[in-house]
Amino acid sequence: MTQQIQPIFVLSEGAQKTTGRNAQRMNIQAAKAVADAVRTTLGPKGMDKMLVDSLGDVVISNDGVTILEEMNIDHPSAKMIVEIAKTQEEEVGDGTTTAVILAGDLLTNAESLIDKQIHPTVIARGYKLASEKAIEILNGMAEPVLETDTDILNKIAATAMTGKSAEHVRSHLSEMAVKAVVGVIDKTGSETAIDKENIKIEKKVGGSVEESSLVQGIILDKEKVHPNMPDHVANAKVALVDVAIEVKSPETDTKVQINDPAQLQAFLDMEEKMLQEKVEKIAASGANVLFCQKGIDDIAQHFLAKKGIYAVRRVSKSDMEKLARATGGKVVSNLKELSGTDLGSAGSVDSKHVGDEDMTFVQDCPNAKAVTMLIRGGTNHIVDEVKRAVEDAIGDLRAAILSGKVVAGGGAPEVALAKGLRQYAQSLSGREQLAVLSFADAIEVIPITLAENAGLDPIDVLTELKSAHDGGQKWAGIDVFTGKVVDSWQLGVLEPLKVKTQAVSSSSEVATMILRIDDVIASSGSGAPAPDMGGMGGMPPGMPGMM
Repeated sequence: MTQQIQPIFVLSEGAQKTTGRNAQRMNIQAAKAVADAVRTTLGPKGMDKMLVDSLGDVVISNDGVTILEEMNIDHPSAKMIVEIAKTQEEEVGDGTTTAVILAGDLLTNAESLIDKQIHPTVIARGYKLASEKAIEILNGMAEPVLETDTDILNKIAATAMTGKSAEHVRSHLSEMAVKAVVGVIDKTGSETAIDKENIKIEKKVGGSVEESSLVQGIILDKEKVHPNMPDHVANAKVALVDVAIEVKSPETDTKVQINDPAQLQAFLDMEEKMLQEKVEKIAASGANVLFCQKGIDDIAQHFLAKKGIYAVRRVSKSDMEKLARATGGKVVSNLKELSGTDLGSAGSVDSKHVGDEDMTFVQDCPNAKAVTMLIRGGTNHIVDEVKRAVEDAIGDLRAAILSGKVVAGGGAPEVALAKGLRQYAQSLSGREQLAVLSFADAIEVIPITLAENAGLDPIDVLTELKSAHDGGQKWAGIDVFTGKVVDSWQLGVLEPLKVKTQAVSSSSEVATMILRIDDVIASSGSGAPAPDMGGMGGMPPGMPGMM
């Protein structure tokens, strides 16, 4: 008698499992959908996306990472592509769209190889070889750049802003960005450091983008605490304190018993005297400007105003640190310890009415190691997009100075890279050769997309570019405004090497990771989408074509 074998249920009820070719196809399709969502934003003629969230708030941008974050993607593989954009943003600050569409094309080409019965592990190994060779080729073709090469740095910043809302004033904004980045460089021996946090970007709606300005110091979105304080302080001596200018409350429960009004008056007089002593201590240090991280009592405000001291309260910790770097002062935690050696200095401290608010300008600092860019614009959407463009420019400048290497843009490095990889593929004998050739084909998605977004024929453009590179034109790229093949370096289209190397390495890594997945198991309690994963959840209604 045959014994009946009871089926064994390993997964919980409701769990869904997709395996093998279906799992790979599903993951690749999700990644391609993400890449297609941002593909039309690439380049100077890229289009913008309007993203509307569940509350009706609108974001208009062609910045890759901004679009992907606002899309609120649910699909697990698609999220991995979004992580590329975030990494690119954190490491460089620009090139997010490049990295994402490159990853999408790597997976598209890998799918064709899988259909030809080439194992994903072989493709992954080939992609790893191609990625390492690509970094080597890029490093070999890059040109050196120094922080003193102002002309090259200006072109790098202008290239980063091309195609964004700030394009019409990019020369003005790029000069500001270069001065800002060079101004906050820290050198310790042979080490160079640039902390983007030391460049504060303050947004104010009103006026035009041309009115944006750079301040060698800090702009605070704060007003002076008392109307009788001066609006302008020249040759400012700045005290930075993170202790409240108030009568300190007892740390334990305290009971004060008062028997007659005279005792109450004496109690109040004592409080007033204590506050006056605190103000006298500040004045005795020689300070004529006070920035306090905590509160300032109303009575203390009165005494400070009588002394002619300009005071601002409740300044954030990050702004206090920037003020210390800008003015050269020290943040003091005990007023008794405050002395003239702790004070910072600034050419002037002014209260200015910007837009509909009063702001404090600490400017003309003699050796400012923290600066502020004030971004103006007609609407919130314009100001936000200009800020994103400026942040891209700052990221590019930082990457260029720290790596000391720069390449031309316009698709030139990608065409040269594809050519180098095809030559490298001839030295390989196994099936990895096919993967390296597919990698080379995927790299060409950048010039192809630039041409498509400019309304040009991508096949004609790519053929011309290849012909120019075969003729020895190292920086032959596409001028999307004229449709002609030009010398991108002479045209002034420059990008830091780090944008390209980071995009190549991160996109190949995530493509390899997705290719190696052959099982997708979604438990019923995980909230994960069903295995067909047809859509990317969280998309605003009425946005078709992203499935």
